[in-house]
Amino acid sequence: MTHANCPRCGGRLARDNDSGRCTPCQAAERDRLSTPPVVPASFWEHEPVRGALAERHLGRVIRAYRCHPYHGRVALPQSVVAGWLGITQAQLSRVENGPPVVHLDRLTHWAQLLGIPASCLWFGLPGQPYRSDDGTADDLHAHDRIAEQGELPAMAVTVDGASTQGGGATDRRRFNAMAALAGLAAAGHPYLLASPAEVPRNIGMDQVRLASSLVQDFRRADAAAGADQLCDVAVQAHARLSAWAARANYSRQVGDALQSALADLGIQAAWLATDAERRREARPYLNEAITRARIADDPRMEVQALTQLSMLLRDSQPGESLHCAEAALRVSARWATPRLTTLLHLRRAHTYALLTDASGFSREMTKARRELERGPHEDDLGFVDFVNEQEVNGIQGLSYLALDKPDRASQSFRAIIANPSPGHRRNQVYYTVHLSEAAYQQGDVNEAARIALEVLPAVSQMNSGRISRRLARVRSNLAASRQATTATRQFVNAYDQAVSV
Repeated sequence: MTHANCPRCGGRLARDNDSGRCTPCQAAERDRLSTPPVVPASFWEHEPVRGALAERHLGRVIRAYRCHPYHGRVALPQSVVAGWLGITQAQLSRVENGPPVVHLDRLTHWAQLLGIPASCLWFGLPGQPYRSDDGTADDLHAHDRIAEQGELPAMAVTVDGASTQGGGATDRRRFNAMAALAGLAAAGHPYLLASPAEVPRNIGMDQVRLASSLVQDFRRADAAAGADQLCDVAVQAHARLSAWAARANYSRQVGDALQSALADLGIQAAWLATDAERRREARPYLNEAITRARIADDPRMEVQALTQLSMLLRDSQPGESLHCAEAALRVSARWATPRLTTLLHLRRAHTYALLTDASGFSREMTKARRELERGPHEDDLGFVDFVNEQEVNGIQGLSYLALDKPDRASQSFRAIIANPSPGHRRNQVYYTVHLSEAAYQQGDVNEAARIALEVLPAVSQMNSGRISRRLARVRSNLAASRQATTATRQFVNAYDQAVSV
């Protein structure tokens, strides 16, 4: 196709044609001011459109839609597309350039209006199955269909042991997620596996309370089973409840409560993805949670999402991580409790250390310790319950590692071991692995190997990709060390045997 051809039908254009469309196609599109055109399937394969769909940002999809060469050399005006969508040109500009839209009835209405195929979307359309990123159907009857296709015999699942054999990793994960959803449905969340016809069309506060209690169930299960086992379950649950909310009717009061509950569930899914070392999957849930919290006018939920986003972006985008923590401090300025403020200053302290800004780190760490001394508060939000002396010492140790001060990092980590916090075992294991790393950086490979060997059984039980990755790094360093000793060989062999089991 050249510029001398009509991008719609492929016909040759006259030399004096400056519209980018042939006369028949211009005539066929005269009603475009009132309704979107019917576009071919290849329309959605255009690279800018595919990229916008992959980002899960419908505003960017609409912008790519407007600028598609199918419409001619000149992009469709925002005023025209805004008229199709039933909004103003200024509103469409904010949709295209602002945060992702998460109001699901808007998403589904606009997607249907523009004719976006269901297979391209990251959410379900009414009456059509949702397609996951790998192209497999994920509607409410997926579990039954897998059984009908005879895929279950290829997998062996043991309850509590979570052992699977046969099939691909994605299939095993999906099967385990479906099995866990069935358990949650039996335990008091009946809508997770119900068919659309069985789900009530009207949502009341009782259903919202069920969604909120699901988040608590995930938090308890996370402490017991670990993120690796739960991440896909939370993703599936979030998709199902979001799709249900998009189809249902509810009042404004119920809608605000529902948005907050779905934001909380999205934050939990993002945390599980982060701890399972699937960080790229986490950010869309946090972006969505921030938008839902703002829709519901729930600043506490917004602060929780911003706090976690600050942690998620700390290594890859430290500047934006600082902005997120600062935004959380601003939003919570009037009601923040000491432990929340402590956590936000810790986020900033660690990020400054990663930026090798020692003065910024010292300033924020001083503020964090000052706030911690004020103690817990009756208005503390649930997600700050891990903020204690152990966490402050842990972040201080990580920061000293980033500042290339392994001796001071070791002191911080050893303070955690000397005064353990039984209710936060995972964090203690995480910081113990870092103690081994600090010992290695100090040049004491025997001590590094001894600590790593001692913590290896606990890491194996944690089911945390984040912790496992750190210990794998310790193993690589010790295996490559020129100071190979009996202790290092003993740890490397024990680690390799544990991983192979």
